[in-house]
Amino acid sequence: MAIPLRKPGEITKLQKAGEIVGKTLQYLQDTIKPGMTLKEIDEMGEAYVRDLGAIPSFKGLYGFPGSVCTSLNEVCIHGVPTDQAIQEGDILGLDIGTKLDGYYGDAAITMPIGEISEKDKALIDCSRGALYHAIDLIRPGMRFKELTKILETYIRGEGFVPLRDYCGHGIGTKPHDEPNIPNYLEGKPNQGPKIKNGMVFCLEPMVCQESGHPLLLEDKWSVLSEDNLRTSHYEHQVAVVDGKAQILTAV
Repeated sequence: MAIPLRKPGEITKLQKAGEIVGKTLQYLQDTIKPGMTLKEIDEMGEAYVRDLGAIPSFKGLYGFPGSVCTSLNEVCIHGVPTDQAIQEGDILGLDIGTKLDGYYGDAAITMPIGEISEKDKALIDCSRGALYHAIDLIRPGMRFKELTKILETYIRGEGFVPLRDYCGHGIGTKPHDEPNIPNYLEGKPNQGPKIKNGMVFCLEPMVCQESGHPLLLEDKWSVLSEDNLRTSHYEHQVAVVDGKAQILTAV
């Protein structure tokens, strides 16, 4: 399947959807306090997205029950909002999608709840650092597998490992589109499709401590590492414009 090339007007629409994601993530970071439940956080995120005029695109997507993926501590991605309360020292992943005028936005952060351990700080720094490092290096003509290698090299260089079987993705008039962008390399980096101006996609480093092999919890959504240690996840949606990547989900 061909990777769509978006016209400037389409990228503007994707940026508007993305800005709402960024604003919502910032609002939640500023508002979340120990003692809140994951369901309360989900409800706050949904209400904020709707107040800004967008639809929370994750709600009901493939059957997901919430609007915000709330991934607590060992859960890396797709955490289901429950009545569990967050506590001082936790780390919480928040992944949000929006739909606005037929176009999608998608981004994620992992945030500390109060004071956290140095190990957890390093874990969060790794996923965030890998994301921004890779975005800075995106250029037309490089292959997506080169981008994957950049992400994996950064993660392993910080002493961590990427989660397997899950990946970044294209985005546009569908929440998930071509191409898939893993955080670990299979094959050679000089293979596969090349990045071009007009492409829009999400990079999302998913970082584990000892094992990248995923386990799916009984809720059939929450994904963690088989090592059962804490994880971290960051994501931005970018458009390749005039030879470099422009972040569409920044505040």
